[in-house]
Amino acid sequence: MKAAFKLCRAILHLLRGYWIIKTQFAKISQNERATHVQQWSAQLVQVLGLELRVIGRPIAHGLFVANHISWLDNVAIHAAHFCRFVAKSDIKGWPLIGYLTDQSGMLFVERTSRKDSHRVVQTVAERLRQGDCVAVFPEGTTGEGRKLLPFHANMIQSAIDADAQVQPIAIRFTDTASGAQSFAPCFVGEDTLFQSVWRTLNAKSITVTLQFGAPQTTESRDRRAWAHDLRASIHTMLT
Repeated sequence: MKAAFKLCRAILHLLRGYWIIKTQFAKISQNERATHVQQWSAQLVQVLGLELRVIGRPIAHGLFVANHISWLDNVAIHAAHFCRFVAKSDIKGWPLIGYLTDQSGMLFVERTSRKDSHRVVQTVAERLRQGDCVAVFPEGTTGEGRKLLPFHANMIQSAIDADAQVQPIAIRFTDTASGAQSFAPCFVGEDTLFQSVWRTLNAKSITVTLQFGAPQTTESRDRRAWAHDLRASIHTMLT
C-alpha cells in the first residue's frame, strides 16, 4: 500500500510539473525556470521516499561527468544543482516524461548517428561558452553500479572546445539503514521503467549520494586521455 501511495503522489507531482511549465515558463526568465526545476526535483526525491546526500560543492557552470545507474540520476543531480542533460532521443517520446525533460532544457542526441553526435558536441560547447552547466553520462548507458563501464570521450570534446571546467560526480544508491549498496533503482538490461520505479518505491529506505569531485581543466589532454582520467576520479570516489 505504501508503494502505491507513493506512486500516486509521484504521478500527481509529474502533473504538477506539467502544469507549472504550461502556465508559468513562458512568462519567466531562464534563471527562474532553473529554480523551479531544481525545487521540483528536490520535492520528487522526497515524494519517492529517498534521502539525498551531497558531498562537495557543484561548480556554477561547466560540464558534469557522472556514472550512470538509474533514471533517478537525473532527478538527484537536478535536485542538487540545475543543469542541462544530454540524453538519448528515445526519452523525448516517453509520455509526459518526454515533455517534462524537453522543457527542462535537456539536449537530445541520436546516438546511432555520428552526424547528430557531432551536432550535439557543438551545441554543448556553445552552451558551455554561454555559462551553462551541462551534464553527461559518458558510459553511454546505465549499469548496476558494481563497476564503471568504459567512458566514451565524444562529449569531453565540448569542454575542450569551450575551454570549460569539468567536474566528476560519483553516484551511489545505498540502503539507508545498513549502508549496503541498493540495486532497487537500477535500470539495466531487460528492466522496464515501471519495474525500476516499482522496486524503488517498495524499498524500505534508499539514500542517493552525489559526491562532487575536484573540478578539472584540460591541461593539454586530448578527449580520450581526459575521459580516462575522469573515469579514474569517479572510480576513486566510489571505492
